[in-house]
Amino acid sequence: MPLSLVGREMKQSVYIIGSKGIPAKYGGFETFVEKLTEYQKDGNIQYYVACMRENSAKSGFTADTFEYNGAICYNIDVPNIGPARAIAYDIAAVNKAIELAKGNKDEAPIFYILACRIGPFISGLKKKIRSIGGRLLVNPDGHEWLRAKWSLPVRKYWKFSEQLMVKHADLLVCDSKNIEKYIREDYKQYQPKTTYIAYGTDTTPSSLKSEDAKVRNWYREKGVSENGYYLVVGRFVPENNYESMIREFIKSKSNKDFVLITNVEQNKFYNQLLQDTGFDKDPRVKFVGTVYDQELLKYIRENAFAYFHGHEVGGTNPSLLEALASTKLNLLLDVGFNREVGEDGAIYWKKDELARVIEEVERFDEGAISELDEKSSQRIAYAFTWEKIVLDYEECLRSSINGSEIKI
Repeated sequence: MPLSLVGREMKQSVYIIGSKGIPAKYGGFETFVEKLTEYQKDGNIQYYVACMRENSAKSGFTADTFEYNGAICYNIDVPNIGPARAIAYDIAAVNKAIELAKGNKDEAPIFYILACRIGPFISGLKKKIRSIGGRLLVNPDGHEWLRAKWSLPVRKYWKFSEQLMVKHADLLVCDSKNIEKYIREDYKQYQPKTTYIAYGTDTTPSSLKSEDAKVRNWYREKGVSENGYYLVVGRFVPENNYESMIREFIKSKSNKDFVLITNVEQNKFYNQLLQDTGFDKDPRVKFVGTVYDQELLKYIRENAFAYFHGHEVGGTNPSLLEALASTKLNLLLDVGFNREVGEDGAIYWKKDELARVIEEVERFDEGAISELDEKSSQRIAYAFTWEKIVLDYEECLRSSINGSEIKI
């Protein structure tokens, strides 16, 4: 029996398009798909996951189709055509999903597209999906069209593409209440059906101990000590407000270090940041590169004095969830995306006020820090565990079969 038909009897087929695939080797969407399949509880759902062939090959999966976490994964070959490659990949993945659904004789298959890359092509694809009784779900992600890394023509494409994806989706699954509000207001002419399901995070503490060799080696090499540093973990891009955080930290009288775990490259942004802030003259500011060992990264988070979060573009940020779950004290840029996640378990700062906030929190006693730590941990445990997120998704997918709008 071909793999695409294994265990097919009476199951609801859900085709997931838009991640690089599983096993997860990259960021947000890949981790989401990994966890959605790993924590699956509803045995009546059969997931199909589109994968970039080179992503699968990194985990030793070279066949056209393979099974992972109970999901049927299918590899897509995409020519290396530059920035348009992701668009070509999504289109090929949707077409292959439709072909699989036809071959399986699926009843009411669901096609779930992550991000809004293929708006100009979605009308034709939607007709094919409709012709086999399928439904189109879309995750609009964050404000991709606001990201500084894109040129103006690319930003215009993202915005136009988003508009068309919203227009044709049967349901938009937003991982932020602020994104859901934006979709409903900016595209009200389409009367979009939306629901909110957050992103999730791992809440298990690090398995490492203070005396472990890899812990001691890292702290010694980087010249920092437990509870003696502020921390940032994230992509090295302007919209994460590195300039504001570095400038304000340098202004502060803190005796602690500022540790930046990021994929820093000696690029135009780095050189501009160096010129604008002169951070190389302040020994407290330490760019320490990336940390791929997840247990070590957890330990570093758990033993920071505080975490800085400067993101202001897009929905629920994975790095923020990890910080709230593991770092005692979290200082977040005061924007709606961050307040909706952190609620009263964090301290908020404006771009020109962080130096003052740093000096304030360094006067906090243990009781005040412990209270914030408890509130942030409870916030994550209540709303952002992968177990909860997966149950919310399964409920949403069951409701989508009936064409009903669901509120979670």
